[in-house]
Amino acid sequence: MQETNEIMTQDGFTVSEDTWITLRDGTRLATRIWMPDDAAGTPVPAVLEYLPYRKRGGTDPRDESTYPVFARAGIAGVRVDIRGSGESDGVIDGEYTPRELSDACEVIEWIAAQPWSNGRVGMMGISWGGFNSLQVAALKPPALKAVISLASTTDRYNDDIHYKNGTHLSAQLSWAGTMLAYQTRAPDIALVGETWRDMWRERLEKEPYFLEEWLSHQRRDAFWKHGSICEDFAGFEIPALIYAGWADGYRNTPLKAIEAMPGPARAIIGPWIHKYPHFAWPKPRTDFHAEAIAWWKHWLSDAPEGDVPAVRAYILDGPRPALRREADPGYWIAKDTWTRPEMRVLGIGADGRLCDGPDFPGMGEVFLRSPLDTGISSGEWFTLKPDAEMAGDQRIDAGGSLLFETAPLTDEMVCLGMPEVALLLRCDEDVENIAMRVIDVHPDGMETRASFGVLNLAHRHGNETPVPMPHGESVPVHVRLDAMGYRFAPGHRIKIALSTAYWPLILPSPKAPGVTIDTASLRLSLPLLGAYRRISIPEPADPDPLPRYRMLSEGQTRRSVNKDLMTGMTEYRIHEDTGLEVHPDSGLQSQEIRDEVWSIAPDDPLSVCGQSRWDIRLQREGWQTRSSTFADLRCTETEWVLTAEVHAFENDREVFSKTFSRRIPRDLV
Repeated sequence: MQETNEIMTQDGFTVSEDTWITLRDGTRLATRIWMPDDAAGTPVPAVLEYLPYRKRGGTDPRDESTYPVFARAGIAGVRVDIRGSGESDGVIDGEYTPRELSDACEVIEWIAAQPWSNGRVGMMGISWGGFNSLQVAALKPPALKAVISLASTTDRYNDDIHYKNGTHLSAQLSWAGTMLAYQTRAPDIALVGETWRDMWRERLEKEPYFLEEWLSHQRRDAFWKHGSICEDFAGFEIPALIYAGWADGYRNTPLKAIEAMPGPARAIIGPWIHKYPHFAWPKPRTDFHAEAIAWWKHWLSDAPEGDVPAVRAYILDGPRPALRREADPGYWIAKDTWTRPEMRVLGIGADGRLCDGPDFPGMGEVFLRSPLDTGISSGEWFTLKPDAEMAGDQRIDAGGSLLFETAPLTDEMVCLGMPEVALLLRCDEDVENIAMRVIDVHPDGMETRASFGVLNLAHRHGNETPVPMPHGESVPVHVRLDAMGYRFAPGHRIKIALSTAYWPLILPSPKAPGVTIDTASLRLSLPLLGAYRRISIPEPADPDPLPRYRMLSEGQTRRSVNKDLMTGMTEYRIHEDTGLEVHPDSGLQSQEIRDEVWSIAPDDPLSVCGQSRWDIRLQREGWQTRSSTFADLRCTETEWVLTAEVHAFENDREVFSKTFSRRIPRDLV
């Protein structure tokens, strides 16, 4: 069997997997290190990326698109598998736990102490790595001097895949199923030798099912406050460069951080999905490598920074929903300083149109109870491809929504920031959800979602101490929607859509009773762009920077919505197959297959069901492992009902299985 942990020499750097970081408790963490050639003579800065996603059979392509570029620029790259993942010892104990963050501080200390290090460390990552970069920075380890955080959050409760303003995101089950599958993958025998089987067995036996913990915390308690850097923005002093994409679920972090961080902070927001911006869609992309190297050189090596504005944002100029959005029209702007924007307030006139004030007589009260399958054009939380994962033509969900729109605009309206909606409504049950969308109506009638927000009405006063709705009594509601950068062109119309369902993005309330809305009270406040500079941002020189591996079988993606006209059930189906690929250097073969199904009856909130199946294969000549997982979420009026299974196979023989089963009381969700 091929041994693949030797040092490999490349043009300008070496890359190796033969170094292990031993923590104080004896746990060994696996590394992949890209070392500049000049590190032997002159100590160099280093950048850490610290993930549970495996540096082998996981993030290899994106790592290989970036760290060689850093190394040639004189910056070492240190890619570390979190405890219990990849080839690292131990068992993972959750997301962003105190132990994970403590381990990261030890890793930073280790890097800074190496003879090749200049003692200054940066930390970066997207998603999980973007989260823990900010969280570790908040702990202020002495050697950590700067971070780059992409597609991350400052608030683990409201801006992650779990809950959003008290609503239950379907992505919570999806991600729990994903992590259950990811953490059942075996270590690579070529790196750890014959200990692989014992390491794998320990993970299989002790791996937690994250959804059990997440559903035990349905309000914003101490569990979610841990790791939420918004709890102490004033104490966040480490320089942070923060990226996000308008097509991703994590679009709010840059502006929230820039508003509140006292230390040096910069924001870049593009049109992208959940990807690094040098290979993301929709285009235009940015030269992330050049931007990151300049950032690291300044903060880790004292190079001058130059004139860098506080916020750079891509203003979407009327993109149209499509089967695949390769590129979005728009333009880049810069704001040298950032403050909360001036708001333009719209309300409902006597004719039912959305309009400017000063008077908004509205159309009286309207009862709204949406079919529970309203929302199939909402898109998904994780948008990893610019296709059906993105929000589609919003006309699809119009029939289940309350709609108000402006007359065709005579002048453009350009927005950057977080819209807000305020209204009065009443409900006859303790709990109900409401979803709000800001929509660009094109002259031909096609509709693009520019922003959205959701609220569990029991959380109208906050997420720490939800309060049941007072039955039959009108109450004021205020929702801050997700950030947007959008130009509404002359001839287009602005629409607001409200619904009490937004499935499958959020799960329904226990009784889905509907609400009565006072239309005269509705106010839509849109954040105006204000003073700005038009700028250009260089695109990467390489239009296809990801390495391509040999495929033994091709991958495929399918998404569909199926409506049974006899039973009324609606199904949202996802199928993802990466294909079986071979890494050209390590020789590891890997394949991931995911099937996810959400189903609901449009008049029965207790019919909602989500199921996530994964099958992951890792193999070499003479060695084959496979893990198969299944996660199921259902509900009653008073409980969430969870079941899950793990099955592990060596050379197609089942060697392990276990099940999870738990019922968790609903807590005003």
